[in-house]
Amino acid sequence: MLNRIVIVLFLILLVAQALADDNADRAILLEGVHEIDSPGVPGPLLIFGNQTFPVIAGKLGKERACVVAAGRLGRGRFVAFGHEGYLRATGHDTPKLLANSVRWVSKKSDPHVFAPKETVITLAHNGIKASPTPVNWAAKLDEVDVICLGQEPLSLEQISAIQSHMKKGGGVIITGLAWGWLQITKNKPLIEHPGNQIFMKYGLMWADGYLEDTTPDAFDATVLYPESLRVQSALQIIPNKDANAQAKSQSFSTLMLAARTLPANDIIIRPTLRRIASEHTANLVPTPQHPLISGKDDLARFLLTYNIAEEKTLAPDHVKANPAAAQFPGLPDRPAKHRLISVNINPDTTGWKSTGAYALPGQTISVLIPGNLKGKGLRVQIGCHTDTLYHKDQWKRAPDIVVSQNLDNTKTIAASAFGGPVYIILPDGVTTEPFTATIDGVIDAPLFVLDKTDPDQWKSTIRLAPAPWAELVTDKVILSVPSSSIRNLDDPEALLRFWDQILDTAADLATISHTRKRPQRYAADVQISAGYMHSGYPIMTHLDAAADMTQLEKLRKGSWGLFHELGHNHQAPDWTFDGTVEVTCNLFTLYILDTICELPAGTAGHEAVRGDVGLVDYIKSGSPFDQWKRKPFLALRMYIQIQDAFGWEPFKTVFAQYRALPANERPKNDDEKRDQWLVRLSRVVGRNLGPFFEAWGVPTSEMARSSIQDLPEWMPDGFPPN
Repeated sequence: MLNRIVIVLFLILLVAQALADDNADRAILLEGVHEIDSPGVPGPLLIFGNQTFPVIAGKLGKERACVVAAGRLGRGRFVAFGHEGYLRATGHDTPKLLANSVRWVSKKSDPHVFAPKETVITLAHNGIKASPTPVNWAAKLDEVDVICLGQEPLSLEQISAIQSHMKKGGGVIITGLAWGWLQITKNKPLIEHPGNQIFMKYGLMWADGYLEDTTPDAFDATVLYPESLRVQSALQIIPNKDANAQAKSQSFSTLMLAARTLPANDIIIRPTLRRIASEHTANLVPTPQHPLISGKDDLARFLLTYNIAEEKTLAPDHVKANPAAAQFPGLPDRPAKHRLISVNINPDTTGWKSTGAYALPGQTISVLIPGNLKGKGLRVQIGCHTDTLYHKDQWKRAPDIVVSQNLDNTKTIAASAFGGPVYIILPDGVTTEPFTATIDGVIDAPLFVLDKTDPDQWKSTIRLAPAPWAELVTDKVILSVPSSSIRNLDDPEALLRFWDQILDTAADLATISHTRKRPQRYAADVQISAGYMHSGYPIMTHLDAAADMTQLEKLRKGSWGLFHELGHNHQAPDWTFDGTVEVTCNLFTLYILDTICELPAGTAGHEAVRGDVGLVDYIKSGSPFDQWKRKPFLALRMYIQIQDAFGWEPFKTVFAQYRALPANERPKNDDEKRDQWLVRLSRVVGRNLGPFFEAWGVPTSEMARSSIQDLPEWMPDGFPPN
């Protein structure tokens, strides 16, 4: 008994010493660091090793997850970042953290470093001499103390060289972004992520998901984050009856991240997660009326997350229907027979190819493709609701309900615990010849394809197909909506021809071709990952938008939200600077409304287009640009004034100019974007818009303003207001 007590005390002392060492190292890394940049949308890092510790964390829903972590491997050290942009970021105290990291991992004040060119410059400003990383860097690691790595693919030789470098005492700074990597690689397993290939066995993984800032546009580096960011600590807190609610909520959040990140064959953490799941039961069917709420339903949220993660690891013939599937995406409205559907695939367009097939929850389906296309990057996907909700405080449906897998063989078996519409995903450039895919074990879903589906057949049978989700398809746009919203749709042809007009009108303003290689997509959902709607592929909306999408009378009167998100998908970064992301997209909204919609008398699509946006008070307060950037409809008024005076043609001309720019003439930062926008627009309208920009408080350079001095000045009548 005494020996056991001694051992326990010894282990407690070891843990305490490790925590003390971690805190001391963290203090060194964060010396002089108060905030760091939030480049793009960083992703979380999962810590499940005793030699890895949190440095800085971001918001993951209500809780936290690491955006910067550090640790030891042999005699070496490493610092990991949750976004590739950290090797280029220069705002806040990011350069200081990067310099501290290099010195900490090298254990030297003047280390020799390999780094990307941008990082070489940043380090030089902080007193560290670095060399650009050579092509054959793996063979030269003995020449340096530290190597800074992005998310580039790594060969086995390079991985071995990095691990050997660290075991000998070398240092590594490494960045990555799991969600971005998953998109590029078409959802390869996370264990194949470059950073995970190196560090997974040492207790660090780049995990899927999005982190939110903890201070405006930045991450707070002054907060000492809870030990439960490490999986092992979270596992100890869960059964602890004395742990407070906040500690348990954070611990469950960490375990949820672990459940959907760790590989199926993990033997360190996953067996414990499996045991926890087996010991508990809970209602795991979230609904809009009874959502699973963070801080209240943490156990149920963890169990559902674990179940979904386990389902994704099963062979198709072992997948069972998830109980939450009946609630969403739903079940057929009547019994339906499984059948075989043949689909003709036209490679003139790419992306998700709609099939009119629907897979029931837990039902295996088979997909046959021509032998010459196997292993060429084609995929089968079940489900159109690709938004994941793990970061949301409330779940009104299961947080992850879509599955997809490669078509690496002529015949592929697939299954989904939730079911959904079946798609063949066709990448660009795979084939120029049409082909037939055969899908067996599915039921019919309502599908209308413009200029292909017989309208009489649609009315008599197709729209009555039993699947709970339907699709309306053209070569330009595809709508995924509940079948209930199209059961009484008599004339889908007229509706879709108007949708094609919408897409062509957006293309006209963007000065791009009406022919689209990948049609735009809209999908209605009971809950989405961000906002009321959001852009992307597909554009996601809530269920109530299905009426605007499928009722021609409503659509003709204009739908600000649907057109706004389409505008986002047509924005170009060259003319979208900070503060205008939610502004320049609405140029497309306004153009569509002005050009083809029949707006009710006295309206302009949105009350803020012509209504009070606080302009008088803004001008009286000195036109502060920071306020302009925070108020999209105030900023939009500036663009509306230009359009009112000069029409839409100048916008088209300038957009075309930007598209034709060679790479070396494109604006590199926001200052250059504002300058080019001023100069190009002024030249096209033949007026000096410099004073107009100044009155609005939009900063431009003296050089840009001087370059248009030969043009007559212009200001709208009555502007600026007194």
